[in-house]
Amino acid sequence: MTDMFLISLIIGLFSYWFFFRKKKEEVPEFTKIQQTTSFSSSSGGDSNFVDKMKKTGRNIVVFYGSQTGTAEEFANRLSKDAHRYGMRGFGADPEEYDLSDLSRLSEIDNSLAVFCMATYGEGDPTDNAQDFYDWLQEADVDLSGVKYAVFGLGNKTYEHFNAMGKYVDKRLEQLGAQRIFELGLGDDDGNLEEDFITWREQFWPAVCEHFGVEATGDESSIRQYELVVHTDMNMNKVYTGEMGRLKSYESQKPPFDAKNPFLAPVTKNRKLNQGGERHLMHLELDISGSKVRYESGDHVAVYPANDSTLVNQIGEVLGADLDTIMSLNNLDEESNKKHPFPCPTSYRTALTYYLDITNPPRTNVLYELAQYATDANEQDRLRKMASSAAEGKEFYLSWVVDSRRNILAILQDMPSLRPPIDHLCELLPRLQARYYSIASSSKVHPNSIHICAVTVEYETKTGRLNKGVATTWLKNKVPNENGNKSLVPMYVRKSQFRLPFKPSTPVIMIGPGTGIAPFIGFIQERAWLKQQGKEVGDTVLYYGCRHEKEDYLYQEELTQFHKEGALTQLNVAFSRDQAQKVYVQHLLKQNKEGVWKLIHAGNAHIYVCGDARNMARDVQNTFYEIVAEYGNMSQPQAVDYVKKLMTKGRYSMDVWS
Repeated sequence: MTDMFLISLIIGLFSYWFFFRKKKEEVPEFTKIQQTTSFSSSSGGDSNFVDKMKKTGRNIVVFYGSQTGTAEEFANRLSKDAHRYGMRGFGADPEEYDLSDLSRLSEIDNSLAVFCMATYGEGDPTDNAQDFYDWLQEADVDLSGVKYAVFGLGNKTYEHFNAMGKYVDKRLEQLGAQRIFELGLGDDDGNLEEDFITWREQFWPAVCEHFGVEATGDESSIRQYELVVHTDMNMNKVYTGEMGRLKSYESQKPPFDAKNPFLAPVTKNRKLNQGGERHLMHLELDISGSKVRYESGDHVAVYPANDSTLVNQIGEVLGADLDTIMSLNNLDEESNKKHPFPCPTSYRTALTYYLDITNPPRTNVLYELAQYATDANEQDRLRKMASSAAEGKEFYLSWVVDSRRNILAILQDMPSLRPPIDHLCELLPRLQARYYSIASSSKVHPNSIHICAVTVEYETKTGRLNKGVATTWLKNKVPNENGNKSLVPMYVRKSQFRLPFKPSTPVIMIGPGTGIAPFIGFIQERAWLKQQGKEVGDTVLYYGCRHEKEDYLYQEELTQFHKEGALTQLNVAFSRDQAQKVYVQHLLKQNKEGVWKLIHAGNAHIYVCGDARNMARDVQNTFYEIVAEYGNMSQPQAVDYVKKLMTKGRYSMDVWS
């Protein structure tokens, strides 16, 4: 009791002193340090883009939803254009900013938000625009006073052409924002570059008219980055191909994603075809101990490396020391993007792992390079191709795009064009990850991911041999050569291409060529479920190739699955083994009554994987015909029936063009 009394007395005296003591002096008030969200190493960490624009005197923000880097490239080009109209802009990744601040944009005079939005897969937003898309769907915000414009990047061979661009354009208007220029719809199946240029050359006059400004006439090239050469750099601080954290390839730490890929050893690399000119291959990547998880139907992304021969040739043509250690630092200190690629690094590393040197360069690259051509004729040709004139566009299309001239071919065919290698590295787009449908089931192969791919190799109109970056690189990934592991930087991208929740639901799979990949995983999983005693519905495959004796992929495995009953039907079309070509859609027509029963009575799920331009469209048209005939429907009713299957998730596509 005495102890309790003493404790109470001490607490009472302390409280009296604390609350009633005479304050001798004012305690200065300190401003709390605001906590900011931590982004990637390139981020400045400030998620309020409106405050940033006020602070840096900018009035145009160009957001991009980009999966392969093209939308980001277009956004940066638009933001650079702004200075020609006495305005200031910047390109912004919506993943790094709080888009709910959009309603405050009107606080800035003559402000404008531009959105370059790519559509990924079957009408989906790109990874970096997913949060923005979710916010737009749920937002109950008044955007009146906000001015905007949208350019969409899509591909007409896909069912949901430019779905993301169309949605953003429509939704912003619904929320009260004012569209100041019409929606642009770029088509990658045609000429995306030309679509963008055509839109852009009409967009800026509309901006000028709306805000009452005029072009400054300043067409000069503006460098975005400055070169810093490091002569005594500690090599432990130099990037050697890592995508994010320095030395991340030496000390691997999960979780693994696009900015932190896992180095997976190649345990198997075998040729799948028995003959023919093409090389089709099956690779197995070991993911043991990585905590990387995947499901059948997911995609594996791999970061390839450019051919060292091409890299060396660029160095030779430009007379550059490729082993020089350098950094390209953004001249705009407020920019979230400090470097165009991880720096410091060597030119060799940049050209090998970070830059796209095999695709034909876009017109903005030619425009910037033109100043370095000492021959007047060559300089004129470059400027002409970069112009918006019809003749210039035609010349660019024939000389660069159709001839598949990459940057090395352009340098070789224009002997007077010798730009500084640092400016070339600034201009070239980033080398992107390549996505492959996973050809295995994690139920059967929890510690490995399988890839099925065909090497890309063709002769151009100029007589050069062009090779696909990733497939050529993968082809040379030989398991444990001389005791050295062949490693592939990779991560898994989740997909909507999923087996039905109930194993008893029938599935119809259509996948010619390498489109067979996800279905190998599906069949493995259905076979495994059957072994577990589960009731598994009909598993039907329509596969196609050119010749039975040449490129029938996974023939032994498929025959065995069919023999064991895991594969209920195995329908194979050999397109060139007879006078008249036979494709998967022809086999569907032959079995049309059974196909209709599975769909209508069996509630089957349909899966299509492969070429989007012809196969996927022809298969879809075949389903329209089957539904119309056996469902006693008109053509519009049949189309509506199939579209509803898609909406319900019963008709899924994993296609590419």
